[in-house]
This record gives sequence, structure tokens and C-alpha cells, in this order.
Amino acid sequence: MAKRLEIRTTSSRRRAAMVFLYLLLAILLSSSGRVHGQFLPNTPSVMENGSHVSALYLMGDSSVDCGKNSLFYPLLRRNLSLLPCNGSDSTLLPHLLVEVEGDKLVRCIILGFREDLVFNGYIIRTWCVDGMIRALNCFLELKWSCNSSNVSQFYGTAAQKMGLPNSQPFNSQDGSMEGLRNGVNYGSAHATIISPISQSHSSFNQQLRQVYETFQLLQLQLRQDIAQDFIKSSMFYLSFGKDDYVDLFLRNSSGVMLKYSGQEFARILVNQMVHAIRTLYDANVRKIISTGILPLGCTPRVVWEWYNSTAIHHGTGCVEEVNELVLQYNTMLNEHIVELNLELPDAQIIFCDVYQGMMEVITNPTLYGFRDTKNACCGLGLHGAEIGCVSAETACDQSSAHVWWDLYNPTQALNSLLADSAWSGHPLPGICRPITVQELVSTSHLT
Repeated sequence: MAKRLEIRTTSSRRRAAMVFLYLLLAILLSSSGRVHGQFLPNTPSVMENGSHVSALYLMGDSSVDCGKNSLFYPLLRRNLSLLPCNGSDSTLLPHLLVEVEGDKLVRCIILGFREDLVFNGYIIRTWCVDGMIRALNCFLELKWSCNSSNVSQFYGTAAQKMGLPNSQPFNSQDGSMEGLRNGVNYGSAHATIISPISQSHSSFNQQLRQVYETFQLLQLQLRQDIAQDFIKSSMFYLSFGKDDYVDLFLRNSSGVMLKYSGQEFARILVNQMVHAIRTLYDANVRKIISTGILPLGCTPRVVWEWYNSTAIHHGTGCVEEVNELVLQYNTMLNEHIVELNLELPDAQIIFCDVYQGMMEVITNPTLYGFRDTKNACCGLGLHGAEIGCVSAETACDQSSAHVWWDLYNPTQALNSLLADSAWSGHPLPGICRPITVQELVSTSHLT
């Protein structure tokens, strides 16, 4: 009797298992347009505007960071240029600067001491009280926005022209298909190509690991072949290098200037960039934009630091010695990208020379509607570079007339000009090569 009961039980389990399998198969067949409850993403079909790009993924430093990837560490960092919360200038996170009574600043941040900081006659009270409250509220409510900023216009314009939504920060992702298919912003202020000694800001390698996490999620939610096709039809925008020079080389962190010549340092950076591009290629990325470094020698902060130096060019007002360092890196990276395009014929990698475009504007500002090429729109002291953007009240009235927004970053007006030129080759021709961004997105990936 017990044996017959065991046989019946086993038979019942088998029938139940078969029914389950049939039901599962029916569900899979009836939802061929969905995977894991999600609609399949747009793969390389042509959009209404002729774009063959499915999503835009951003990697880089403060030029692409929209704040949320930095979490709370920027509050204890220096020289950061985070973007506004909710697109509102009234909630600008203040820029934390070098040599401004740092201990007192930290006490102000952590303990909320109502201490006035006096620097060259300026009383920094608003920063400690009102500005910090606004900034912390923005952080705590997680209302960072990538939709409006002075330093996101370059890639934001490209996203608009491609008909894509702005890529949201990696740390705000919840693993949903919708979030991943809209593109991801891995950028983090102060991010460097070389892995930093401090863990307070990210490196290119750390962002690459985040990219791999994203790809793994895509493959979990989609079939592997669909995920690979989606990745191939997506575009990656890389903007690194500025902070390697600002934080490591020019400040001689860990004796970098004593160890390497300018050319040797540039070669180290470029080799790591090339390795990273190859890594992305091996992960099926086929469309890549890599930007050069802007003319650091013309930034308000560098000009202020070298104010009494004979290295300042009397025509442009830029520090030639610093610009020569940047040119070595840009030239070397451009040459390697040419080689990569020959070596990887199914890849489309373009180099966008923001240095060339900005120097054209700095040399001939009135031709492009600019009046001030030396002073930061938002900052205090000589060239607006002794203290950064402590509050919206310190910003100039007409930022569109300025080349520089703050210590190291261009204004929205200049970024918009660069973005239009990168897209179509006008009004600043030849910024991106061998093709424009518009030509890149209108070409399907090569199989």
C-alpha cells in the first residue's frame, strides 16, 4: 500500500512538473516581444532623425559628472565643480578650494559651526550656513538633475540631436531595463585615468568596472545576442585627463613631476586610455567618442597660480608651458586613435579636439560672441580664481559673454558652441576626426 502511494505521488509530481514546463513554454512563446517582463530595447533600427545609436553612455570627470555619482565625498574635497541640483542656480553646491583655511571649512561642513571665513576681504558666511543647507537638502532628497548645467552641454546637445534622453547617474540606477536602455552616466568629479592614491574619487578603471556591471545586468535581462547587439549600437563618450594634470602633475602629487617628463606622463596616460578603449571594444562597444583635454593653461585657476610667471603668453593670456603639456597628450591620443581605427575596422572611434576649438575662440573671441576670455564668471579674487563659486550671488550677470564658468570649466555658451561644432563641423571645423558626431551616429555598426 505504501509502495503504491509512493508511485502515485511520484507520478503526480511528474505530471505537475510537465504542466509547469508547458505553462512556462506557453508564457515564453506568448511574450516573444518581452524579456523578463520588459520590452526589448530598440536595437540598431533607424530612428526618425536618422540615428543608429540606441543609448549614450558617459565616462569621465567633472566635465560629465552630474553630482550623484560623487555621493558625499565632494564635501570634503577641493576644487570640485559639481552641477546644480534640479537645474537651479540657487542650489549650486559650492566649490571647495585649496588654501582657504581648510580646517575651519571642514568644521563648518561637519559640525555646522557658524564661523565667518575671511579671505582677502571676502566673508564666506553664506557658504557655511545657507549654501550648505541647500546643498545638503539637495543631496538628501536625491534631486540631482542632469538636465541643466554649465558643463554638461557638450554631451547633452548630442543626446538631444540623437533623440535620446539624458543619461542618468550610475548610482541612481535600480537595475530596471528602462534605466539601462536610456544610457548611464558613470562620470565622477576628480576622476583620473591613473588610479588615485586616495579613494575619495574614482578612476577610469573603477568606471570600467561599473560598465561591466551594467553589461551583466543587460545580459541577465535580455538574451545574450540581443544584449550584444544593443551594446554595439550604443555610443560611449569618454572625457578624461584634466584632473590627472591638475591633481597629479601640476601639483606634483607623490613627486610625479620628479619621476616623469611631460612626454613620459602623457605617454602613460595615453597608453591607459588606449587599453581602456580596447577593453570596451572587447566588451562589444563599437562607437566611441574620446575627447582631448581643454587648454588648461588658459583656465582662470592656472593663470592665477602662474600670475607672475614669464610663461604667460601676452597675446592669449595663457600659460604656454602648461598648454604644451596638454598638447603632448592630445596629439599622442589622436595618433593612437588613428591607429586603432585601422586595427579595428568594425569600430568607429573619433577624437574630439576641444583644445583646438577653445583656442580658436580664445584667440578670436568677438567672432563667436565672447568678450571675456580670462575671468571666471563665478568666482572671487583675481580672475575669479582665488575662491571658486561660493554661491549663485557671486556669478556674473552675463555668463554667455564669458569663456570660463569657474576655475577649470567652460560656460554653457562655449560648451554649446563646441557641441554644435562637434556634431556638424560648424562653426568650428575639424574638431572631431576622422568624422563628425553626426556622421558617427548616422552610421550603423559594422558587423
